[in-house]
Amino acid sequence: MFVRHIIRIPNLSRGLATHARPLSAVPAALRLKTGQSFQGRSFGAEKSIFGETVFSTSITSYTESMTDPSYRGQILVFTTPLIGNYGVPLNKAPFDSQDVGVVLESQNIQCAAVIVGDVAEKFSHHAAVESLADWCKRHNVPGITGVDTRAITRLLRDQGTTLGHVAIGADTYLDAPKEHEYWDPSAENLVDQISTKIPYQLNPSGSIKIAVLDFGAKANILRALVRRDAAVTVFPWNYDFNTVRDEFDGLFLTNGPGDPVHCMEAALKLRRTLQEWSKPIFGICMGHQIIGMAAGLDAYRMTFGNRGHNQPVLALASAGSIKAGRVYVTSQNHQYALKLQDPFPAGWEPFFINCNDSSVEGIKSTVESGKKVWGVQFHPESAGGPLDTIEVSCSQSIFEVMDTYYTL
Repeated sequence: MFVRHIIRIPNLSRGLATHARPLSAVPAALRLKTGQSFQGRSFGAEKSIFGETVFSTSITSYTESMTDPSYRGQILVFTTPLIGNYGVPLNKAPFDSQDVGVVLESQNIQCAAVIVGDVAEKFSHHAAVESLADWCKRHNVPGITGVDTRAITRLLRDQGTTLGHVAIGADTYLDAPKEHEYWDPSAENLVDQISTKIPYQLNPSGSIKIAVLDFGAKANILRALVRRDAAVTVFPWNYDFNTVRDEFDGLFLTNGPGDPVHCMEAALKLRRTLQEWSKPIFGICMGHQIIGMAAGLDAYRMTFGNRGHNQPVLALASAGSIKAGRVYVTSQNHQYALKLQDPFPAGWEPFFINCNDSSVEGIKSTVESGKKVWGVQFHPESAGGPLDTIEVSCSQSIFEVMDTYYTL
């Protein structure tokens, strides 16, 4: 009898999960420009939208992914079948000199829509305040559940990232949109839409002064800098850093959405900085691509990009805690990458390469160049994702550069 009661305890704990509002029976469909269609049910906002259909292999951290500004304009398909089981936390933190005002990666949901195999109708987590469905509805973001997201993922891997249309309710009975009606977010300067419009400061009394060019920064990048007691000044993406560079000890370029070609203005300004300035420069994702373009490398659009928290990268050189020949598991979210070319521009060398597709995952200035510049395509600061490369993140590397010249 005692054993029978013990066995029942897990069922009891599952019953304590928070009940979300029942999902609606409103029909929904994901229609791809290439002609395929997937039928499901609506959750979140009951509105139809266009966007770029991409997939993420992330198993956890759906809240961080959905608030990552790099997903702006995209219909985010989660390969993992069950999404929403731990709900959504209260996304508020103090906005003052020590904090960025949010718990997640930005104030709002950034993706255009979310597609899941099975959205959790119950959620259980000590920090959760609402369900994924309620969160999406509050932010006016549509979602679809009840579709085979693994089938969609395989399709996108074969044919590449594809423009799509999320049809909700009565729109599901209409004919599919014509080809010219699909909206392509990559044609727009998404960085300009998401970047700060005016400079602002965090931790102004910090021990070193870091300038940040905001291409669509994840909040955790700024948190990491402040935790290391940096005085951070965040500038718009196209700000001419050369006019204030003598006031700072280092420059940081953040992640951001869309095609880096729209940010050529920033790359050209950075080229002058690279020529005339010898202090540390670090870039993540879009920031890495801007550094590469300023150095003379070309950026290209990948077939389906790399998105997820399980992307392996190979270190091509040793530096600090990074060991040549070792594979690191990383968090990534990008559609564009730098071209691997031989020879590399003078004064530069590849630092990481993707183990799956051989795309460039990191570059750095050579020791002989006398510069202290590097960038990574992945997200070493995680939030969410693995911590394999946390020691090369913005919370460590730029400070180690200043302390030890180039022992990264």
